[in-house]
Amino acid sequence: MKRYIIERDLPGASQLTMDELAEITRTSNEAVASLGVPYTWVMSYVAGDKIYCVHETDDAETVREHARRGGFPCTLLAEVVAEFGPETARRLAA
Repeated sequence: MKRYIIERDLPGASQLTMDELAEITRTSNEAVASLGVPYTWVMSYVAGDKIYCVHETDDAETVREHARRGGFPCTLLAEVVAEFGPETARRLAA
């Protein structure tokens, strides 16, 4: 499966309560279950007036369909083509 980063504009996102985030979670889980294809919601992050999500599935249109079914904004959608972190530098030393 491919990995996607989704940016969702949601004014006031950083003020959402845990109960509100739990409701968003329930809605997202229901949307995932209704897709009928392999789909994994990996994690979401709240920052300011945005929510950033990491999802895995076979194509971008399935991510957009998840957003439609859940009633979520999908401001920006990008396929992750590489991942790296602090340990990546050790590859150069080897």
